[in-house]
Amino acid sequence: MLQLTGEWLGQGEATVLLVLIGLATLGTVALFLVATAGTFRRRNRTYLLLTVAIGLLVVRSVVGLGTVFGAVPMPIHHLAGHGVDLSIALLVLAAIFAVDGPETPG
Repeated sequence: MLQLTGEWLGQGEATVLLVLIGLATLGTVALFLVATAGTFRRRNRTYLLLTVAIGLLVVRSVVGLGTVFGAVPMPIHHLAGHGVDLSIALLVLAAIFAVDGPETPG
């Protein structure tokens, strides 16, 4: 029989994970499309930074699917996941500073 999931995962766990990650991927792709439309409409650096951050959520979901299917090894999964988390945090902080830069005393 063909094994569609990684060796670290049982059939019941694989089904639950695939459903959850599949729903997360669909949700983040939908959110990314809305954010992309907003970015094109506003043509603003803040919108662009947030859209890239949301796009990284899609990447994280795809890495999760790849891990469940055995295409992405667990160490790479963790490195990519934490790297994406850091990148999202930095992009959100950059967007905050782009909207409300430091005030100059005057």
